[in-house]
Amino acid sequence: MNNRLTHMEWEAMAAMAMLAPYDLTIDFGGDQFPVSGSRPRLSWKPPGGIPAYAGHELEIHVDGRSPQTEHVGDHLFVDWPARPLGSGERVRWRVRTHAEAEISQWSAWHAFEAGLLDEDWTAHWITPADDPQDARRRPGTRPTHVLRSTFTTAEVVRARLYSTALGVYEAFVNGERAGTVELAPGSTSYDRTLYAQAADVTASVRPGVNTVEIVLSDGWYRGQVGAFRKPAGWGELLAARLELHLEYADGSRRVVRTDEHWTSARGPVTRADLRDGQITDFLAPRGPERPVLVDAVTAPAVDWSPAPPVRRVEDRPVVSLTRLPDGAWIADFGQNASGWLVLTDLGPAGTRTVIDHGEHLDPATGDLTTSHLDIQRPGDPVTVFVQHDEVVSSGAPGETFEPRHTVHGFRYARLERGDVPLDAAGLTMRVVHTDLRPTGTFACGNEDLNRLHEVVRWSFRGNAVDVPTDCPTRECIGWTGDYQVFAPSAARLYDVSGFSRKWLRSVRDDQLDDGRIANFSPDGRRAKLRTDRRLDMMTGSAGWGDAIVLVPWVLYETYGDSRVLAENWDAMVRWVEWALTTARTARHPSRVARSTQPLPHEEFVWDGSFHWGEWSEPKARAEDGSLIEPVEDGPDGWMTTDKGEVGTAFLHRSTSILAEVATLLGRDAEAARYTELAQRIKDAWRTEFLEDTGRTTTDTQASYVRALTFGLVPEKLRDAAVERLVVLIRAAGTHLGTGFLSTADLLPVLADTGHAGLAYEVLLQRSAPSWLAMLDRGATTMWEDWEGIDENGDAHDSLNHYSKGAVINFLHTHTLGLRQAEGSVAWESFVVAPVLHASVGWARGTFDGPRGTIAVEWRTEGDELHITVDVPPASTAAVVFPGGEELTAGPGRFTARRSVGAR
Repeated sequence: MNNRLTHMEWEAMAAMAMLAPYDLTIDFGGDQFPVSGSRPRLSWKPPGGIPAYAGHELEIHVDGRSPQTEHVGDHLFVDWPARPLGSGERVRWRVRTHAEAEISQWSAWHAFEAGLLDEDWTAHWITPADDPQDARRRPGTRPTHVLRSTFTTAEVVRARLYSTALGVYEAFVNGERAGTVELAPGSTSYDRTLYAQAADVTASVRPGVNTVEIVLSDGWYRGQVGAFRKPAGWGELLAARLELHLEYADGSRRVVRTDEHWTSARGPVTRADLRDGQITDFLAPRGPERPVLVDAVTAPAVDWSPAPPVRRVEDRPVVSLTRLPDGAWIADFGQNASGWLVLTDLGPAGTRTVIDHGEHLDPATGDLTTSHLDIQRPGDPVTVFVQHDEVVSSGAPGETFEPRHTVHGFRYARLERGDVPLDAAGLTMRVVHTDLRPTGTFACGNEDLNRLHEVVRWSFRGNAVDVPTDCPTRECIGWTGDYQVFAPSAARLYDVSGFSRKWLRSVRDDQLDDGRIANFSPDGRRAKLRTDRRLDMMTGSAGWGDAIVLVPWVLYETYGDSRVLAENWDAMVRWVEWALTTARTARHPSRVARSTQPLPHEEFVWDGSFHWGEWSEPKARAEDGSLIEPVEDGPDGWMTTDKGEVGTAFLHRSTSILAEVATLLGRDAEAARYTELAQRIKDAWRTEFLEDTGRTTTDTQASYVRALTFGLVPEKLRDAAVERLVVLIRAAGTHLGTGFLSTADLLPVLADTGHAGLAYEVLLQRSAPSWLAMLDRGATTMWEDWEGIDENGDAHDSLNHYSKGAVINFLHTHTLGLRQAEGSVAWESFVVAPVLHASVGWARGTFDGPRGTIAVEWRTEGDELHITVDVPPASTAAVVFPGGEELTAGPGRFTARRSVGAR
């Protein structure tokens, strides 16, 4: 029997699905099922054929209550309409849409559960008995601990396990793992925020004696963090907390909880560090069972995360397995990614397999090299990069090594095991990251651009391990500047609403008392305690701290969630007010030398504190081709360079957005104040950094891109500024000269100012610095440095840094031509305006947004452009043809063809 559906059957099913609301969700995450707090917000996508102004009827069933019906006017982030949920209550709800006489079908049911709310936890925090001694050992050398208890029970009809930890943990019932979450409870600012996990373990609980175990390691809480492998400072002792709620057929209940009756012991994992790696010895004897310490730690209230969990997302086989002259093996998985290596062939008892992971092979020897990831802090010895696992086999049949208490960034693995043979079939790369829902697709008639899009997508995946990180190798921390730059692109590729809200909570948690935003969050180095003078001095940079304003704004525009603005409002204000105060009270030495008294406009020039600036711009080359360091005095000279142009531009941008946020939140007085301040900052920027000719005083590509994107250039000088940008690009051999902060905006600025041809020339440039030069040199993820692998094949810096990959937003907004209309929120209205180029004969893509899926496809045939647009319900579109003709479309399918002439 043929079970495949025909194309017509698929279309019929799709049409039926559109007769009812669909994609019902809540604003919380979960593992096997969604788990909420007491007041979840409800969202869904409206059906086709119903007017945008339609109302919606909710039917809600909560355990032990009568069904409830509510009528609401919106379908995005609807406030919980019933009384607050209690711990563990189960909810089923559905919705239908109506407008006058038209009523849709009911949606499918959506189910979720409330988590165990903080006030209802009765379990104690338990700490391994020997952990106080372990705490004195150097991070990276500590073992995991196994916490254990038994209980006896009759047959249960339902079992829910609620658990969390200070550290990384796994929970087991009768040897069966609870849930599918990896690296739980995730990375948070543990002094203020801690999330729990819930799992259905009904199938694991059996009549009679049962065993519950927790395997606990340092994780983000106490392990090594950052480039210099400094220990995280959240606390000294590990701890776990667990409750197992059992329900019986007669309606009675029982709770098994962590308390003084639990024991702890050493297990087979003799070393576990999230950064350095894991050592497992299956021959190691189990340590003695000792009573746990009870309530030896303090912890914040337990909460439930808005983000999806980290999971094992994908398995990749070995592409090649090569034996080196020294007997070691190099396994190439063909893709740089985050995760770990799974071994199913461990050899005879006593076989030790040593595994090192990395991104690059030495071009001369073919051996693994990680020296490009070594780093040195001034005054300290070199921190040697390590991602090192080991396993000793017991020889037991079916034994598998899967190091789930660490996570690595790698494409290659170097394996040593003496003379014991190695089978490629026994090696698997397990890709591990936050299980984000894909929302955007892109393909076009240029395979280089398709490959670029895929490479950037992999780069973001590798840096989405519970928080948005800079790289999955050297530092692996949530740098604010990186995500500020990439957030718009991330929101096209995946649903990052809950993922970003979770991270922003840590950004708020880590904010310093004076209003500064930490350079990275969660901040295990704890800059807010101000115990590290150098770290304190480097905290509060433009373009990095501004993430607290710019990322919530991206989430609001993309998803229509105004609460994300409200919950970040105070932090936004404190950041901007600190920057305003610093601009007013601190001056760069160059301006002090110019005038001992500040000029009137300098009150709004933000130049007197530390800025990273336009980080990682391409380095200039001498006539012999050698690289020229941008600052003669090295790092100290670079740190003291005037970066007021960058600081003042970002101060204007954040203050302008803060004014818009204030308006949306009904804060009229603040809106008026920040609107006026934004204008004064703009005037100051023009006075200090813009000449009457339209040139900026720094005269760099980045300065023009930033000024044009942020609206800092007066209309009468915009053409001159654009032309100067073009001259600089041409003078660089049609190469870009931008770094972290402005690369994402370079091509849109060119295309939107009449230089689309040049934008594509830069995009398709094959010699370094360029995106395609990375691909031609073997990149499978974006590099930190434009020449991360040089012409000799040598690696430099991280080979998985997604910030420069923000260029793919141009592929969506300009090559495909799909972008939100100005002033639109949650894709209520959008524009389709492809920017054509001879190198791209067709493009197609989709965006599964909050109102439904938008699909765009266009192709050129001769001098005709054929375009098709699917407009979802509750949205409208403007289709703009290259000649300027504009047509209104939607909802529904729009098709048209127009002559475009020669290109």
